[in-house]
Amino acid sequence: MMLQLSGVHAHYGSIHALHGVDVAVQVGEVVTLIGANGAGKSTLMMSIFGQPRASAGRVVFDGEDITALPTHEIARRGIALVPEGRRIFPRMTVLENLQMGAVLGEEMNFAVDLKRMYSLFPILEERCTQSAGTLSGGEQQMLAIARALMSRPQLLLLDEPSLGLAPLYIKKIFQIIRELNREHGMTILLVEQNAHHALRVAHRGYVLQHGQIILSGTGSELLASPEVRAAYLEGAQTETAA
Repeated sequence: MMLQLSGVHAHYGSIHALHGVDVAVQVGEVVTLIGANGAGKSTLMMSIFGQPRASAGRVVFDGEDITALPTHEIARRGIALVPEGRRIFPRMTVLENLQMGAVLGEEMNFAVDLKRMYSLFPILEERCTQSAGTLSGGEQQMLAIARALMSRPQLLLLDEPSLGLAPLYIKKIFQIIRELNREHGMTILLVEQNAHHALRVAHRGYVLQHGQIILSGTGSELLASPEVRAAYLEGAQTETAA
């Protein structure tokens, strides 16, 4: 098991955001967490990094209890987060953003890793000297993912990667997620409001509601679930990703 959250509770001050959450991610899986706004999805992602720190329960990564570790030590263990809203460094160039992502890596690997990112995201090589803030939303999302991958993580956390993107870029982002998993073996925990796309790309999924897991199953099982269809799929955009 690569990641195991067991009975995790989390608070923002007096607000009880997570209520005994259990989530597991096996090596080589894409696991999706879906739910409405305010369900606690981003809180769960951030609690893995200790911000907020779990007030009860355990977070275990690769057999080690990381619940109480400082955030920078958790990152050093091999977890990278692509946060909601991308949070690139807009005044830095594309290349400088990628250099920031490589801070935890070995200097000897930088040239190889940069070449790999440019292979995965050719547009970033074209824009390498351009200020990141001038990129389109979809290009910024690709940069955020590439920046995270520069640290050579074992586990990639993606928080709402399609948020605010045009349909064409949503399709591209999910193509990238598939490629990272199927061709590069990347283990991914994906938080996403676009339930149709997310469940189609996932091996397994969880439905979070009011800080609690209410359903779990394979991606196809959750796609077929009447409860999921009624709450998250009816009337939603369901273009098929290539």
